[in-house]
Amino acid sequence: MVGGVAERAHTRAAHDSPWPLKIATYNIHGAVGTDGRFAPERIAAVLTEIGADVIALQEVPLGGDATPDVLAHLARHTGFHAAAGATLSSPARRYGNAVLSRYPVMSQRAIDLSFGSREPRGALDADIDCQGHPIRFIATHLGLSAAERRSQVQRLLAAFDTRDMPVILTGDLNEWFLWGRPLRWLVTHFQRTRAPRTFPSRFPMFALDRIWVRPADRLVRVAVHRTAMARIASDHLPLVAQIDG
Repeated sequence: MVGGVAERAHTRAAHDSPWPLKIATYNIHGAVGTDGRFAPERIAAVLTEIGADVIALQEVPLGGDATPDVLAHLARHTGFHAAAGATLSSPARRYGNAVLSRYPVMSQRAIDLSFGSREPRGALDADIDCQGHPIRFIATHLGLSAAERRSQVQRLLAAFDTRDMPVILTGDLNEWFLWGRPLRWLVTHFQRTRAPRTFPSRFPMFALDRIWVRPADRLVRVAVHRTAMARIASDHLPLVAQIDG
């Protein structure tokens, strides 16, 4: 009887916050590996290796007349809730960001980050119910030019500058200048976090993929998921973070 009471008390305590939470961000390169082969099953295998609770994905085929729905395949494989944020959308092809979550996605919004005539970019902004506690989880993929990224980071920070719930910003920022303005602005907002190299996956040289958390003191570990499968499944390695109370 005493053991049962202790177990129930532990369960209640565990639900007093959304933590602990394991998250990841992963640019899946359209599910085309470094060997040039389209293989969504390899992306699914990497997600199984990671074992995260919430995952941000970039460069995700989302279906269409001429395009397979890779997000649907990954959702079936994981059994997770899925949210899609298309940045390219036509009858033939939908493509963009996505979120997979062990916990229910309560609502989602698209943040348009397009810049002039360059490739359309955006962010998927999702509210997730983690054990009865809402978190705001943003998956994004920024542009290739410095001016583009400066504009996009300013718009992102304006869009989710809220203290109503914890905020997690994840994605492929395409920013390799350590002291560039976009990273300085993000550090000011979130505090500095570890940024291991994730690209290219075979011999990583650049820390393009990032995870930012507010409150910042909840982020206890950030590491690259570096396995034989991850090195071939995409041209990026996944970035994984542990958040705790």
